[in-house]
Amino acid sequence: MTTSFEQACHDTEIAAASTLKSATELARLARALQKAAKEGNVSAIKRTASRLDDALDNLRQEVANAVATWPFEDGGEAEYLKEHYAVELRSVATEKGLAIYERDGRLISYPSIVRIFPGDQAIGIDKKRVSTLRPSYLAEILANNQKKQPRFRSDMFLESLYKVYRQFVEPTGLLKEPVMPLARIYEIFTSLPGSSREYDKTEFARSLYFLESNGPTHTKSGARVSFPSSTGTRSARGTFPFVGPDGQVITYYGIQFSGGE
Repeated sequence: MTTSFEQACHDTEIAAASTLKSATELARLARALQKAAKEGNVSAIKRTASRLDDALDNLRQEVANAVATWPFEDGGEAEYLKEHYAVELRSVATEKGLAIYERDGRLISYPSIVRIFPGDQAIGIDKKRVSTLRPSYLAEILANNQKKQPRFRSDMFLESLYKVYRQFVEPTGLLKEPVMPLARIYEIFTSLPGSSREYDKTEFARSLYFLESNGPTHTKSGARVSFPSSTGTRSARGTFPFVGPDGQVITYYGIQFSGGE
């Protein structure tokens, strides 16, 4: 049976605590020997010196135990991250009352998006990479993120959407203007080489969710934005799904602006 990351970290933490306790005892005896020598207390010198050997042997054993506690051999961590880590993280988070959902190879714990990088032995939380892989520790980070207000400029994002929309759709003056597939908007947003890796589809969907949930609903020129559904939402192609804080999947397909200049 494969040892979980949580168990491996727990066992290593306990082993390290035992090592620290032994090291503290060795340091205490060394200070006592120093004091006895300073005072010239011969009996204390001999008594303490004899105990130092035992303390050193005990420390060596604790160090050996601590080194041997970590169960993964070279390459084992990367394999575990690739094959098992997502399931364990979600399980540990659930025990802590935190919901993590999986969509398109991404883990979503609103408002955070988590990516696993097995080869780097790292986790990406939004745009930040961290090497703190213990599931319980990571769950605490994600839980704390839920208490913070997202740092997202919905107004600037809306203006960017409108600018791209107007490249393809001229103002008609009609109550409802044409619906433009968001896939075309995303294609423009990520047209530079490598930009789709920096701003993937899940992140784009999150931006849309932030905008729809928090506004604004109108551009500076007065155009009103909406995200109509379509038969295209029945297929994964050309859609941008995101999971809200209540676990509901919101799927975006098209965008529409009405009014404005």
